[in-house]
Amino acid sequence: MKLMRVGAVGKEKPAILDSEGKIRDLSAHIADIDGDLFSSGNVKKIAELNLSTLPIVDDSVRKGPVVTKVGKFICVGLNYADHAAESGMEVPSEPVLFMKATSSIIGPNDTVEIPPTSTKSDWEVELGVVIGKEAKYVAEADAVDHIAGYCVINDLSEREFQIEKEGQWCKGKGCDTFGPIGPYLVTTDEITDPSELDIWLELNGERVQDGNTRTMVYKVPFLVSYISQFMSLQPGDIISTGTPPGVGLGFTPPKYLKEGDVMKLGISGLGEQQQNVERYKA
Repeated sequence: MKLMRVGAVGKEKPAILDSEGKIRDLSAHIADIDGDLFSSGNVKKIAELNLSTLPIVDDSVRKGPVVTKVGKFICVGLNYADHAAESGMEVPSEPVLFMKATSSIIGPNDTVEIPPTSTKSDWEVELGVVIGKEAKYVAEADAVDHIAGYCVINDLSEREFQIEKEGQWCKGKGCDTFGPIGPYLVTTDEITDPSELDIWLELNGERVQDGNTRTMVYKVPFLVSYISQFMSLQPGDIISTGTPPGVGLGFTPPKYLKEGDVMKLGISGLGEQQQNVERYKA
């Protein structure tokens, strides 16, 4: 299934993409796409619906973040060896974890706003994992049972804030609008192997990131198990699993986002995003 949330900001309603690519309204059957939906088991009820009987939603409608009421937005740093190299850092002996503010979350095609003082805002296409069942000290072999599905994430980063200022990476990762998620949440039954997905990003029509999740150092089941040893993962939590090479920081000289830029990004089977870039104006 490809689950969606569509509508104006703060007024999104749940929807599903049918086999013909039509958006169907789910609001008569579920309240929203969030942790409560996953923990209640109502995802299975959606699978039993005759989608052709559901109201069609105009495709021009705004696509919202694919999941709401996110408790934790956990990211994995330097999880592609070639990205670590372009960043001038060693491949970590264990996954590097950091948190991204949930207030950074926006829809997949919403406008990205560069902070007023930013000069080094950067892009990072990533595979997102949405938790469907509490994961607490789970074994790697059981990890997939705790996943609701997968999605596209743009883990935008302000490199000066992240690297040059004192403290943790969260300064450069949690800026408002720095977490586009979507366009849909693809359930695990449709993605047999998340380690074999093409992943890419274009800046103003130029392909700058072009990789495959097979080059991830730490794979999805290991990451879910690993993170669950340090904190419980709750339904609706999101894990962003790292980015392939081609980020602005890796260019010589570095290339960063500016007002007027357009990012287009996607992962095979999980859809595409597109964001226009503006600078925040109070």
